[in-house]
Amino acid sequence: MLKRKLAIILPAYNEEEVINKTTQVLSELLQKMILNSQIASDSFIMYVDDGSADRTWELINELSDEYGHIKGLKFSHNFGHQNALIAGLTEVTGSDVDFAVTIDADLQDDPNAIIEMVELATNENKDIVYGVRNDRTSDTWFKRQTAGLFYKFMNWLGVKTIPNHADFRLVNQKVLGAFQEYTERDMFLRGIFPVIGFNSAEVFYARAEREAGETKYPLKKMLQFATSGITSFSVVPITLVRNVGLLISGISILMLIYIFIGSIMQQTQLGWPSLMVSIWFLGGIQLTAIGVIGEYIGKIFMEVKHRPRYIVAERRN
Repeated sequence: MLKRKLAIILPAYNEEEVINKTTQVLSELLQKMILNSQIASDSFIMYVDDGSADRTWELINELSDEYGHIKGLKFSHNFGHQNALIAGLTEVTGSDVDFAVTIDADLQDDPNAIIEMVELATNENKDIVYGVRNDRTSDTWFKRQTAGLFYKFMNWLGVKTIPNHADFRLVNQKVLGAFQEYTERDMFLRGIFPVIGFNSAEVFYARAEREAGETKYPLKKMLQFATSGITSFSVVPITLVRNVGLLISGISILMLIYIFIGSIMQQTQLGWPSLMVSIWFLGGIQLTAIGVIGEYIGKIFMEVKHRPRYIVAERRN
């Protein structure tokens, strides 16, 4: 059987506390798969240093000298998690790599799931294999609830997503080639790959606690990420704002008729409270509408400048 070459791509931002352990675990996994004739002996691990401020890049260089199958890219500054993933995938597109797996460097996603991913891709000709969490017990109650609402809301908007799937997935060269056709700057990868289509499967795993260091997705970044995902794939929020505006306009016309009739019959009592409530309510709706529309205009502004998604300062092969 033909052995397939595998590249494991990991975005890394200030991961000096965990990168040695991650390399050890993934190297042992690669060696096991090579011995079992699942993958080619020249399979490798690629770190993408997203402008870390600590010793992450220095450690990547040391690990490359020690192991030999460690490669690396270093950004000129922090361009974000999604761009780090894109850079790694772009680097192996069109190469002799058969499968590329993306996984975070914190070891929360179970690396052993990669074995099943490769088996599905090799034996059942799956083009994309998604790593899906079988539970969210390692998350806080708040994160579990908001994550569930996010996936439901995305599906309601008509955006196809894989619930409880982050950015742990396997793709082959066919998918990588199609992926390069998507050139937008603000990319939501969890929505892009289901849109690309092809033959896909899911592998379920239990997510562990973070091995070391701090999460790179605090509440603020989670909210930004969710907003980016929604506005990158759907114009429904603008439609909702329009419909709310029409509804309020209709109610205003009815109230105008009511006040007019009441004035004729001398039964209305115009008061300060009702006036202030109306002003604040309509003012809030208007500001919300401007904010939603502004979000989309901001995306247009970033797209038309055609700036690069990222800049690679150094490579380690």
